[in-house]
Amino acid sequence: MQQLNGTGLKRLHRSWRRENNFRLAVLLENIQSPFNVGAIVRTAAAMGAENFYLSGGTPPLKSPGVQKAAMGTDRYLQTQSFATVAEAMAKARADGYRIVSLELADDAVPLLTADLATDVCLVVGHEDRGVTAEALALSDVVAFVPQLGRVGSLNVSSALAVGCYEVRRQGFVATGLPAASGADDGADFDFDFDGVGEA
Repeated sequence: MQQLNGTGLKRLHRSWRRENNFRLAVLLENIQSPFNVGAIVRTAAAMGAENFYLSGGTPPLKSPGVQKAAMGTDRYLQTQSFATVAEAMAKARADGYRIVSLELADDAVPLLTADLATDVCLVVGHEDRGVTAEALALSDVVAFVPQLGRVGSLNVSSALAVGCYEVRRQGFVATGLPAASGADDGADFDFDFDGVGEA
């Protein structure tokens, strides 16, 4: 067994991308840290998100702090900014997404039990205050990431990464897995290759 080179990675990612028929979007509500925004951008791009909605005081994607973590991957996302979360959620819904907020709330359902085999927009909120009551009320589903340890919550970028993966996992369950060989017809798929095994 050996690590994949750039060509091997392109083939691998392409084979998985073709087997998932559902769209993914991300909505950020008042995220404070540029590093968290940048980390979320890179995760969203890696997981094939199409739309990326910013609301409230979330830093712009071109700010230096965001770009330090995003490493230019925002170019793969269709980004729009809104003054309020209500406007952002209305646009996401108009774009055809089911809105799923990730929050530790009393009526939230475990993420793995939520029906995510559809076009999904994941919503995450401020690092301390979380998703606002207004946004929770406007959500189609509110879900939480079950935790087994004694830490109260995940970093917002980590929670979003878990959410993105669960959306994609359910999509593969619904549509099937790619062939084990990862073979493809050679079509182009542009993506960043920063180095095998790099964080």
